[in-house]
Amino acid sequence: MRTIFSLLIFGLLVGSTVKYTRTISGFVTDSLTLQPLEGVSVMAGRVETITVTDARGYYKLPLPDDAQRLVFFRTGYQAKEVDVAEQKTVDVKLVGAQKVMYELLSAPMRSERLTSGQPMQYISLSSEQILIPNTEDYNAISETGFRDAQSQPVTTFSVDVDRAAYGNIRQYLTGGNLPPKDAVRIEEMVNYFDYDDPQPSGNEPVAVKTELSESPWNPGLHLLRIGLQAKTIPTDNLPASNLVFLIDVSGSMRAENKLPLVKAALNLLVDQLRPQDRVALVVYAGAAGLVLPSTSGSKRQKIKDAINQLTAEGSTAGGEGIRLAYQIARENFRKDGNNRVILATDGDFNVGVSSDGDLQRLIEEKRKSGVFLSVLGFGMGNYKDNKLEILADKGNGNYAYIDNLPEAQKVFGKEFGGTLFTVAKDVKLQLEFNPRRVRAYRLIGYENRTLNNEDFHNDQKDAGDMGSGHTVTALYEIISAGVESRYLPQVDPLKYQRQAAPAGASNELLTLKIRYKKPDSETSQQRTQAVKFQPQKWANTSDDFRFAAAVAEFGLLLRDSEFKGRAHYSQVATRARQALGRDPEGYRSEFIRLVKLAQSLSDEGTVVKKSDRK
Repeated sequence: MRTIFSLLIFGLLVGSTVKYTRTISGFVTDSLTLQPLEGVSVMAGRVETITVTDARGYYKLPLPDDAQRLVFFRTGYQAKEVDVAEQKTVDVKLVGAQKVMYELLSAPMRSERLTSGQPMQYISLSSEQILIPNTEDYNAISETGFRDAQSQPVTTFSVDVDRAAYGNIRQYLTGGNLPPKDAVRIEEMVNYFDYDDPQPSGNEPVAVKTELSESPWNPGLHLLRIGLQAKTIPTDNLPASNLVFLIDVSGSMRAENKLPLVKAALNLLVDQLRPQDRVALVVYAGAAGLVLPSTSGSKRQKIKDAINQLTAEGSTAGGEGIRLAYQIARENFRKDGNNRVILATDGDFNVGVSSDGDLQRLIEEKRKSGVFLSVLGFGMGNYKDNKLEILADKGNGNYAYIDNLPEAQKVFGKEFGGTLFTVAKDVKLQLEFNPRRVRAYRLIGYENRTLNNEDFHNDQKDAGDMGSGHTVTALYEIISAGVESRYLPQVDPLKYQRQAAPAGASNELLTLKIRYKKPDSETSQQRTQAVKFQPQKWANTSDDFRFAAAVAEFGLLLRDSEFKGRAHYSQVATRARQALGRDPEGYRSEFIRLVKLAQSLSDEGTVVKKSDRK
């Protein structure tokens, strides 16, 4: 019998000419609670014909003339295939594939679970469901506090273009749960979105823009946005690629939101390949093996056939898979091209090299070969975010979490160049604040990206990379000189190190320095610019500034941050709605829906519901 994902794969294999003859619409709800389901992917056999349900669970989709079935898919639910025939309206109820099992467990099992404190979940494995413990892993996040600008005027950090946290947060919220606090990396939430910062001029690979206004959640404080824009290289001008798909086919990948979704995502990438690009396919379970030797991008069907025949079983020898993938990449190395391993996994390594330290050392060794690493995370329940983040950070690559087919389209369609083609590597920022203007400052997010100040000039120190067209935003909250705040750090004044500011610098807020290497160089370049103290009124700031601030405020709420001040969900939604700007793909509109979902799941939502009943 054809699997539920056969239509998804079929849609990736057909041509792009589509004739639409009618439109179908309907509502999707949870089969148990009958509540509307937001974020359900609805597809009519072709990748061009796909939509996502809104907050009401509503979808509307133009149908190709040959469409006979719809596929409904959302992380945490069993995918469903429905015959549509001549119907114009189809309502669907999805069955949860992952639910906390309090009411379904027997009394002894319930007691055991409550005693152990370990959550139990149903995970769908093909047509079966089994009860397994939730063993997801996240690195602990310790928020950066305010630093005194007199005693610690310099701050240094690595850029971060990873966006995995946002996708993971989305699958939690659309599944009816608030995310774990340590899954909320605010910089990855902010950087999930594109911003209209100016392109670099001349031969510069990165441009820098700054904007300063009031903090929306801490009145009396300022908020600084630093926007980095990488040069956009047209796809036709991108260097040839030598890619190795490294796919986890262990038993933990059998769930429908894992290996089947991996296949669909990689098929999307194959559709972007050119004849000069080459792809090899390596898999690993109990052992690692080469499924497809390096093959020209002109042989798309051959590559897709190799992907689509994969099945999941066995344990997870991830370390051996990584070694083999790098070996294949080196054997087919393109000196002036893009050499990259693309790893697709849930991160559950359990055979051979598997500890965080061993994996980090392995990747640090392999990146010296000139081969970059991109990491794609899939699934839930046993998802190992901590391991995947390390692999991407140390592999000179990026990290994305793919929870549905539209996200795969975003990563491998809309952002193809940025995902795969690096224009600047080891990008570092260093800011020196002027104590005449700044009493204290705080970098929002980037907790695992901070560097020692001396690392800024150390070309041996690894940092983040920026791909074609990538945008990166960093936000600083600032306590101005002379302003009192409960957040002020308690630091004794310096006795010997006080220095007079240079002439003409009294109106400078800070000096910003950026260092980066070209992709084929191991020697960094530096640019320096002074940033004036020129705050704007909130209403006069750009849409990008206000939207980025709304996303950061959302992250502070999800983390229940001690620095959230007067932040609240309804304010976030209002600010984001007023700063939508250009939103051709609907990502910003989706963000507002996620904010409302989080509000309904939070204490704030509980208060609102109680007030509604009065």
